[in-house]
Amino acid sequence: MKSEKGKREIIAFAVILLAIISMLAASFIKTNAYNSVRHFDEVRGAELFSPEESDKKGVTIVAVPRSSTWTKVFDLENEGLTEHNYQAYTYDFTISNDTPDEVNEFIFTLTFSREVYLMSAWNGALEIHQKTGDGEIVDTVPDLREYNPEAHKLRYVTVDGESLIQMNAGDYLVYMPSSTMNALEVPIEPQEATTPGIILYVAIGESIKDSYLSLEYTFNRLITSEPLFWISIGLLALWFMTLVILLIINASIAKFQERHERDNEIINESIETFTGFIDAKDPYTNGHSKRVAIYTKRLAKEFGYEGEELDRVYYIALLHDCGKIGVPDSILTKPGKLTDEEYEILKSHSARGAEILSSFKSLKDVEAGAHYHHERYDGKGYPDGLKGEEIPFIARMICVADSFDAMNSNRVYRKKLPREKIISELEENKGKQFDPEVADVMLRLIREGQIPIGK
Repeated sequence: MKSEKGKREIIAFAVILLAIISMLAASFIKTNAYNSVRHFDEVRGAELFSPEESDKKGVTIVAVPRSSTWTKVFDLENEGLTEHNYQAYTYDFTISNDTPDEVNEFIFTLTFSREVYLMSAWNGALEIHQKTGDGEIVDTVPDLREYNPEAHKLRYVTVDGESLIQMNAGDYLVYMPSSTMNALEVPIEPQEATTPGIILYVAIGESIKDSYLSLEYTFNRLITSEPLFWISIGLLALWFMTLVILLIINASIAKFQERHERDNEIINESIETFTGFIDAKDPYTNGHSKRVAIYTKRLAKEFGYEGEELDRVYYIALLHDCGKIGVPDSILTKPGKLTDEEYEILKSHSARGAEILSSFKSLKDVEAGAHYHHERYDGKGYPDGLKGEEIPFIARMICVADSFDAMNSNRVYRKKLPREKIISELEENKGKQFDPEVADVMLRLIREGQIPIGK
């Protein structure tokens, strides 16, 4: 039973630990899956080119032009133009991270709705897409501030010694942020922002406010930001605490059981030693008390007693004849028939035993076995003439076990009875001397060979 309980505890703890580990693994899988998702957002017009802060939450981008601008003459056809016809705009593209997670990487694509000329950009690289009649030109400029037209295949113009990349309507650029220590545009920490910039020229009176931008980004959510992770850690901590507590409790229980078993052994040896003195008064009944205790315990087990209750039954039955300590040896060992006076003295051992055991408070109902084991089911027993259910059940079991051992043992006044005679005595005295139910159980145990009997 103890082993089975221990196995169940181990299985339960293993199953719970497996479930917690599964939850922990699920939190990692969930976080990695979240981090692998690429998020997209598209903004245009007033939503993009606004000097005011956006009310949107999450990851947002806004393009704000600086107030300081200048103009320049673009005489691309060598017409001798002298009036300034293009204006420079400096745009700060602020990517804000209003989330609890780190933005691991981002790119944004800016598609122009009209002709513009790119002058400079910082801090990242630009991937330029210029449409042609049969496709497009794609080239990457690592740093537009150091643009050398001879190193690239892009369309460009030269104005006042400056090489400007020409972007027609429908052309677009892809901004790829810098991760160098100087710029460190990625990652973007929670509640932080980064601001790359672009300088471009637009015809005076025009703007790029009808251009549109798409933002693509991924998160680097820390596992510590995943609620399932902390639930798993909390459950794991609780599991360890419970395990430690259980180990401490089991160690205490084991120590208690060891001490309890040692105490029981001492009690058992003490009682057996005491009953050995009683049995020694009559060589013909030597071992009688222990055998009666064994038979009574076996009967009690059939009636559902278990554990310490069985031990208690055993000790009570072991002490059932303790009152004989006060009966003279001459009476106990007399081979012939006892006189009426001698028989009364012998009968007194039950009341005397109960009196001896009355101070034995640590063993519940211990005096009942000694006091009532000679009561009869039909009410004709002694010392009180109790009948049927009035007799304590422990005494009714001892009565059957005591009578069986008496019939199955050699006595000073007769030899032990044959097997069939013992069985017939038990059968005939059901409802008379014996509780019928207890007698039936004893008969079944005898017939099944679970209780030894002479031939």
